[in-house]
Amino acid sequence: MFREMIRKNKALPEEECIRILTEEKRGVLSVNGDGGYPYGTPMNHFYNAEDGKLYFHCGKQQGHRLDALAQDGRASFCVIDGGRTAPDGWSRDYKSVIVFGRIETVSDRARIEDITRRLSHKFTQDERYIEAEIAGHAHRTLLLILTPEHISGKSVNES
Repeated sequence: MFREMIRKNKALPEEECIRILTEEKRGVLSVNGDGGYPYGTPMNHFYNAEDGKLYFHCGKQQGHRLDALAQDGRASFCVIDGGRTAPDGWSRDYKSVIVFGRIETVSDRARIEDITRRLSHKFTQDERYIEAEIAGHAHRTLLLILTPEHISGKSVNES
């Protein structure tokens, strides 16, 4: 069902893909939007090595993304590492990972708080800040869980 990479020499091994998903803070989550158009939005994420799933949090209110997911749970998530600028000053070398899978939504408060805590630690170690954010917002937060069906990564060398 999923295409093989044409330039196999650029493919990243699975462990490198997982490292990038674990370390990088943001990517673009794309769903099947209105009229069949893809709808992509930047999202913070948490890769859980325990179950191999990606977690996102968002507000419970309806919107384009949640409306699209209610119709079709298939999604893709793309992450690009920080890369490096080549000596010429404009070209970049970087690695990217794309995950295809299905998203489910979870409104269980305890699970939302646990994942939000873990996600927050990618950005700050300030426990007081994290706990205050959870106390103030968890009641109106929805958890999106992307279960991967296919993961691939690629190394790009523009230089």
